[in-house]
Amino acid sequence: MWVNAQAVPRFYPNAVTLRPDAAALHEQRVGIDILAKSNPPGRWSVKDSFATLDLSRRGFDLLFDARWIRQLPLLIARTSSDVAWQRVDASDAFPADLFADESFAMFAGSRAGEVVAGGTLYRAGEVVGLSNVVAEPGDAVAVFRDLVALAAGLFPGLPIVGYESGNELAAAVNAGFEPGDELRIWVRERQ
Repeated sequence: MWVNAQAVPRFYPNAVTLRPDAAALHEQRVGIDILAKSNPPGRWSVKDSFATLDLSRRGFDLLFDARWIRQLPLLIARTSSDVAWQRVDASDAFPADLFADESFAMFAGSRAGEVVAGGTLYRAGEVVGLSNVVAEPGDAVAVFRDLVALAAGLFPGLPIVGYESGNELAAAVNAGFEPGDELRIWVRERQ
């Protein structure tokens, strides 16, 4: 389990499970206890990467269930929608140092001068993580496809992974992503 007992950017967890096996459950409980004892400010969360934990007895509420998604790399990096994409170089919601990291890219998509979509990409090892995808329902499939093309342009030859739920999961699947295993996001208010 990975644990950060400090404040994290909005929509990012304080803890992430890294293994699904029974031997890891003890480590995960210890990690959550460490997090609880540190009493981080505000609301904090745990990404249960394998949907194996029941944290309700530890004061957590289930925020949502989701599924991992994955996409093989594209050979041609070309966006296909009428959304104009621009790489973002700063945001109040994220630490400034993150934008200096060559493995990180945030994109905003505009139409007629108005931002209508967005997403972030992060290269980690031999994959690219896709997160924080924002799109209007009618644009969602095209936005997922465009973000795959943007990832292929920045990080050629690497598969793309992320997780989604609900309508966003359906849009990702319709854009060519393969759904994978379940995961859960748990939240807890400061005691």
